[in-house]
Amino acid sequence: MSRHSLKWSALALALVLPLSAQAHKLWLLPSASNVAGNDPWVTVDAAMSDDLFSADHMPVQLDRIVITQPDGQTAKLENAFTGQYRSVFDVHLTEAGTYKIAAVNGGLFASYEVDGQKKRWRGDAADLAKSIPSNAKNVEVSESINRTETFVTNGKPSDGALKPSGKGLELVPVTHVTDLASGEAATFQLLIDGKPAANLKVMAIPGETRYRNAQEEIGVTTDKDGKFSITWPHAGMYWVNASTQDNKSSIKQAKVRRLSYAATLEVLPQ
Repeated sequence: MSRHSLKWSALALALVLPLSAQAHKLWLLPSASNVAGNDPWVTVDAAMSDDLFSADHMPVQLDRIVITQPDGQTAKLENAFTGQYRSVFDVHLTEAGTYKIAAVNGGLFASYEVDGQKKRWRGDAADLAKSIPSNAKNVEVSESINRTETFVTNGKPSDGALKPSGKGLELVPVTHVTDLASGEAATFQLLIDGKPAANLKVMAIPGETRYRNAQEEIGVTTDKDGKFSITWPHAGMYWVNASTQDNKSSIKQAKVRRLSYAATLEVLPQ
């Protein structure tokens, strides 16, 4: 298998594991979260890496990126490029309000045995039946739904692009996602399939981890309504993530469904 194929196989495997189990973190990093002017643009880096926001492992596939405009319509990527360690693209903010930029991944992972040898497969539900041999034993199938997001506001913040889809693990802002300040508490809500995700562990990590000896993560737990609050110790970019699993897969062969969510949020000085 080529080095390129090995890297994409590593990404496929990472996408079926909870984020807390990954050494590599998937992230989207905008050049700014708040812009204004007559013709504003932002540039977004998209990568998976050991150190937060330092592209050192592999790029995110651009066909996974979805940009939602303030009016709820989908915007297109501009000037897109994928290199060895990261993908880069521009977003032209032609409307006033808040944009959601997301990398959405999903699929199935299966492990099984054939003639005493352990095998693995990953792919889409439509290919499952034809991909697992009929003589396979000890077949175990799991589904994954993974969402990674960031947000950018042109002028005044809005909520049109922030509506949840009702599928998988999603974040709903109580405090607006582009109105965060150091020393202040921000409140959010996590939903699973549109319902509050209670008692779920959430971790926030400030960026630039390569320049310090500890991750300095902030750990909180959602309440019965799926809500949690974080007081930001200082300004900068933060990676907020949560993961869980259940048995509510829409794929009948899958006994486990793994869900993960991550967001890059910019915290400004007071």
